[in-house]
This record gives sequence, structure tokens and C-alpha cells, in this order.
Amino acid sequence: MKIRREFIEKIPKTDLHLHLDGSLRIPTLVELARENGVKLPAWDETTLRRRVFKDAYADLPEYLKGFAYTTAVLQTPQALERVGCELARDNQAEGVRYIEVRFAPQLHQNARMSCIDVMAALDRGLSLAKREFNARAEVKRGSEPPFEYGIIACAMRMFDRGFSEYFDNLLAVHAHSERKWVFSLASMELVRAAVEARDKFGLPIVGFDLAGAEAGYPAGDHAPAYALAHRHFLKKTVHAGEAYGPESIFQAITDLHADRLGHAVYLFDAGMIKSPEIRDKKAYIANLVQFIADRRITIEVCLTSNLQTIPAIRDLARHSFRHMRKAKLSATFCTDNRTVSQTTVSDEIIKAVQAFHITPKELKNFVIYGFKRSFFPGSYLKKREYVHQVIEYYEKIEKEFS
Repeated sequence: MKIRREFIEKIPKTDLHLHLDGSLRIPTLVELARENGVKLPAWDETTLRRRVFKDAYADLPEYLKGFAYTTAVLQTPQALERVGCELARDNQAEGVRYIEVRFAPQLHQNARMSCIDVMAALDRGLSLAKREFNARAEVKRGSEPPFEYGIIACAMRMFDRGFSEYFDNLLAVHAHSERKWVFSLASMELVRAAVEARDKFGLPIVGFDLAGAEAGYPAGDHAPAYALAHRHFLKKTVHAGEAYGPESIFQAITDLHADRLGHAVYLFDAGMIKSPEIRDKKAYIANLVQFIADRRITIEVCLTSNLQTIPAIRDLARHSFRHMRKAKLSATFCTDNRTVSQTTVSDEIIKAVQAFHITPKELKNFVIYGFKRSFFPGSYLKKREYVHQVIEYYEKIEKEFS
């Protein structure tokens, strides 16, 4: 069977690495900016795409510029609800049946909203879209799997004044403390809020994440927060190996107990190893890959954003996913940022199929990995039942196209 776009759009899919503030509809961004007095560099979609949300970026700093505008408009519960609902609907429209929306609540926390208020506002928007979709006759009679979602609370490896009202206040209170201690404190506070939101208020907070600059800001500084998340059975993912080497990935899966890895682009790059203690770099990488494979630690692959932010990847066929595939690692395709990267899950899969000549059998495995390795907000038995329903639906579509 030839893998066509129509098939890809119809099969059930997941997006396990999906940033809220990188995935706003641009007309919504413009409207919210006008309502909240946020100044944008342009007020029409065409110009914003040319100046800010581009097809190609010079580097990661340029890629991240757009987030200053998106986070600025997401400072009210109404804005978070709306954007959450629209994001879910956009995914539903292309056949995505499960998403995990990650965001840093502390970037949106202010005098009017606590950290839990922020998470609750997002949940209301996602929940509305879920109820609408699951009310469809096809879902009710069980001929199609329902739409589900989870929320991942994301901590920051580092932050500075101007990042948010919350971070400004925290830095002011601890003005004489070592910065890395303040970063760790913020992560600990976020874990506590996430656990309370889940256990006391019933919000589907399914995981904890760490994002931001890797170089100079080691994940180990946040080990206490991850240990706390671990003790409270909060699942864990870490941005690692996106801008640093295999050592960052090792730290994520050992010191931080990561169940999944965000990006892990440099997993196979011996030239990115910095420690002089690692003398046999090839053996180190082989052992690290074996460790990841044995434990089925899933890699959240984001092809388009990697191509846009890592200058060394000039050709998608040279992306390290080719090595992940050869090593039979558990990997699944994600968007990272639908707006900033101008992509969809279907786009990511099509690019992978074309660049790596993925077979129908392989594609099915990568798609189902997304469901199996999700941080599903329910019991194991319910998740198992859901995955089986998804597989049955996938195979039904396979028969239609073959």
C-alpha cells in the first residue's frame, strides 16, 4: 500500500510534544493582542508569517522570538480557555485523537491567576472541545475512538526578569540567592501545584517537563523537583539532546527518571560529548542507546522544528531519526509548535515517510507508540481499552485504503 496524505489524515494520531504557546491560531493572536493592549510587529497574518512565524529561522533564538507575543496574550483565563479549545479542535480536524498539551503555567501566573487557576483555565477549553467531539454519533456508537487529552506542566531550566510576573516576583524575593537555587525552587513549586491540581481538583495533569536552554543550565539542578514528581507518581518527560549532547540525555533518564525524551536529536553525536571522563565516546553512546531501548523510553520526534532550529541539519534525511529507526527505538512524531513551525501532525508524518521511506508497517508502529507511551489520564485498564479501540480503527482504515 502506498502511503498517501488522505490515509495519514484519516488514521488516528497523537501529539505528545505540543506547546500551547507555540500553537495559537494567528487570527486569534491578533484579536487577543488588540483586546489586551499587546503590541505586535504586524497586524495581519501574512506579514506576521513573514516577520515572526516563518518557514525557516536562522537559529533557535530567532525561533523563540514569537513566544514573547504568544505568552503576552495568554494572561487571562478567557484567553487560555479559548486557545485550548481551538488547539483541540485543530487537532481533531486532522484526525488527531490524543494530545498532551504542555506549557509553563508560571509564565501565565499573575496577580489575577494562581498556578492552579492557569491550569484549570486551559483544562476548561480542552474539555469543551472534547465534549463536543465525543458527542458525535460515530463516537457514541463506538465506531470511532473518542478524543482524549492530558496536560503537562513544564518547568523552566532558567528564567530572567521579564519572563513573567511570577518569575519577576520570585527573583525579587530571592535577589541575594544563587540563581540555580531559585530555578530549582520554581520547579519544586510547580510540581506541588501540579500534584494539587490533579489530586485535589481532578485536573488531568499527566506529566512534568523541563524546557529551556540546555547549555549552562543542567537538568541536574532540577533533580529535587523531579524526585518529588516521581514520589507522587507524576510521569516525566524532559527536553534533552536538542541543543546539547548525549550527557544531557543521560542525566534526564537517570537523575530525572524521564519516561520520555523531548527531541534527543544529538543522542548519536559523539562530537557533542563534553566530559573528559568519557574516553570511549562510541561505547558511551552504544550503552546509552541500549539503556533507552531496553526501557522503551520513547523519543518525541519533532522533525520540522529541529530542521528550523538546528543549522547542522540541512537535509531532513540526515536527521538522527534515521539512527533511532535503525536501533528500533520507541519514537513518535510530534509537532512541537504548530504555529511557530507552521506544521501539523499529518505534515510531520508525511515528511518522515518521504525522507526515510517508511513502510506502512513501520508507520503503524510509530503511530501506535504514541498511544501506548502516552501519559493517559486514566487507569491502565482504561488506557489499554482505548489503545485497542484505536488499533481496531486504524486497521479498519488500512483495509479501506488497501
